[in-house]
Amino acid sequence: MQFLPIGKLGAETLQAIFDKHPLRDPRVVVGPKVGEDAAVIDVGDRYLVATTDPITFATDEIGWYALHVNANDIAVRGARPRWFLATLLLPPGATTEAGVGSLFEQLHAACDELDVALVGGHTEITHGLDRPIVVGAMLGEVAKDRLVTTGGARVGDAVVLTKGVPLEGAAIIAREKEAELRARGVAPATIRRARNFLRAPGLSVLPEVEIACELAPVHAMHDPTEGGVATALVELANAAGVGLRIDRDRIMVLPEGRALCEAFGLDPLGTIASGALLMTLAPGDASTVIHALAREDIDGHFIGQVVERAEGLTLVSGSRREPLTAFAQDEISKLFTGV
Repeated sequence: MQFLPIGKLGAETLQAIFDKHPLRDPRVVVGPKVGEDAAVIDVGDRYLVATTDPITFATDEIGWYALHVNANDIAVRGARPRWFLATLLLPPGATTEAGVGSLFEQLHAACDELDVALVGGHTEITHGLDRPIVVGAMLGEVAKDRLVTTGGARVGDAVVLTKGVPLEGAAIIAREKEAELRARGVAPATIRRARNFLRAPGLSVLPEVEIACELAPVHAMHDPTEGGVATALVELANAAGVGLRIDRDRIMVLPEGRALCEAFGLDPLGTIASGALLMTLAPGDASTVIHALAREDIDGHFIGQVVERAEGLTLVSGSRREPLTAFAQDEISKLFTGV
């Protein structure tokens, strides 16, 4: 018997499950599909947008991670995050009332920052855990004419990436593996800056989403999480049925993220990357949005182009061309499994 690796279930396996159990509710505008960040349900005059995501790698400020990661999945629909539910699964023998109180403080602080209401959930001490896990569920809403999906990319679109990668991955590594990083020669200042990535440049993509959607018709958006930006690009292309030509040298790898990944032999392009935003839009609109983001001190760069599906998914670096492929397992999982 072959066991599956830690991380997201493989795309082909997951899609086969979805195909075996098709939806029968006509009100579901976007249902389960690999690469799509959130479900979309027609509730009359607008769409209800819903997502769920767990936090399993991080333990430090896990409540903060949970809120923002789930909010991002709503934001990339062009929607506004509104209501949050959190299931807190806590390890026996290591959970205190003070610790639970701190976790809820993190949740409420993050909710206040985004004007989101914490409306429910579940909390328990769970047998078999060695670390806390938070499973979040976020609901939001969007006007019907403002909906954006992962699968909306169009041939000829520019591909834009904001902030840089691996933002979330660097923050997790810095917070969970600080002693090992110091032992491997990473400068303390580099570790400090990476630890602070949760807030600067920040895990939330809501600011850049709002700017982009206000200024231009955004055809597709995607939140690069497990598997990093490389996997997110493959998911975006597959959801839209298009090809991509991506310039590897234009992908913004944060210097701190590169240093931390190099310390452990990880590929930054395959390391969990929430906090960055992928979007596709017409080239002229992309230029307008990038300049507007710069005025708000948000980095944004053109990293490639959407092409015909027949041209495939290509990663270009100078004269070198190679296939752009998804990572079967997030690189950061190597730090927690030893694989």
